[in-house]
Amino acid sequence: MTELATYKPGVGDVTTKAFATAMEKGTVTGYKGVTVPKEGTILTVIREMSEAAKKIARTTPEFEKFFEKVLAAGEESLAHTPDLLPVLKKAGVVDAAGRGILVIFSGFLAAINGNEVEIDFAKDGVLSATGESGGGMESVDGIEFAYCTEFMIVNMYKTTTMAVIDSLREKLCRMGDSVACVGDLNMVKTHVHTNNPGEALSAALNLGEITDIKIENMLEQNRELRTKNKIEEKDQGMVSIAVGEGIVNVFKDLGCDYIIKGGQTMNPSAEDIAEACRRVYAKNIFVFPNNNNIFFAAKQASALVDKNIIVIPTKSVNEGIAAAIMFNGEASVEENTQEFMTAIESVKSGAVTWAAKNTKMNRFEIKEGEIIGVNDKQILAKGKTPHEVAMKLVEKLMDEEIVNVTLFFGSDIREKDAHALQDKLVAKYPNCEINTISGGQPVYYYLISLE
Repeated sequence: MTELATYKPGVGDVTTKAFATAMEKGTVTGYKGVTVPKEGTILTVIREMSEAAKKIARTTPEFEKFFEKVLAAGEESLAHTPDLLPVLKKAGVVDAAGRGILVIFSGFLAAINGNEVEIDFAKDGVLSATGESGGGMESVDGIEFAYCTEFMIVNMYKTTTMAVIDSLREKLCRMGDSVACVGDLNMVKTHVHTNNPGEALSAALNLGEITDIKIENMLEQNRELRTKNKIEEKDQGMVSIAVGEGIVNVFKDLGCDYIIKGGQTMNPSAEDIAEACRRVYAKNIFVFPNNNNIFFAAKQASALVDKNIIVIPTKSVNEGIAAAIMFNGEASVEENTQEFMTAIESVKSGAVTWAAKNTKMNRFEIKEGEIIGVNDKQILAKGKTPHEVAMKLVEKLMDEEIVNVTLFFGSDIREKDAHALQDKLVAKYPNCEINTISGGQPVYYYLISLE
């Protein structure tokens, strides 16, 4: 069978080339619909499938062979998802949604051939990109935003533009997480996890009429699931303090149960940390303060919670990430603690920021607003640009044992500038692996980790 029915009067038969183009456009829409696209998920799989489909369609007009080849490309892409997401590699599985899109395409092929679809989810194991396995059940106490809120916006006002829709998406991001705001001037489909559904609906009413409203209490859903399945409290969990969307996502990927938004200039209180620990469904909880100024608040929090709280003395985000990577849910509390401490000692941390006031330190005369490179509150470098100071700082911290340098670039740094810095470091230190990650952190232009 090589023909498909027409999908719209006057358009003609669907060809493999047309289908590949549709896949490409769908991929673009998918990426636009996700506020922070994450590689190693269904987005990666469908993008790589659509790229392969464009090439395959040039020489393959038969849909049977076309789908077979596209599915093979999808399987190859899915197999690589653990290399892109640490949480998948740690669990030894592939992305669940990525497997799902292959099931859909398998259905296309089966329909063309007149066969039934056979699905074997157990053959490679699956895990969602959020780290939820099986039924996707999260700890009740680990839910930061309680209400899953969905609705459609229709009958747009004449004053509504695509820029206004983009502005709504930004507002929703400030209200919660898991934001999707996709559509055009005819209709917008919206999804957000928030603690204030009314605020999200009010913002949408500025664009047009809202319909198909669906609000679900995820706290209540999880309580019911936990009661039904008699989920036991796990032995160990992790809480981390971090700021910047990219850095927060790194900690989530590494399996942290709860991330407190905070850090330099916005330190959480002991009660904030205690409340975060209460929300983690575990007997023993490791806390990564990631800042000297937060360490004592974390220690005080341990006295406020009826759980065993172990504060790991991480002085920077870099140390916190190095420690979290070493977490092993099968190891004892003592074994994990030792691994964390060893990881911290193996990391050198630096940061590029600006001086808040005029000062003299380490033979440097610093003027307010000047770009500086610091390590453990000591000034090691200064210069006119973050790029220049980052180079000097890495040079100060580098030694013969360093093999890996990671740059988390902040909200004030353009990605192309971060990559330019990466290229210079690669040229200067050819024996080191140099990586850049969009941290999105304020205050610091760069957070630099050397291991």
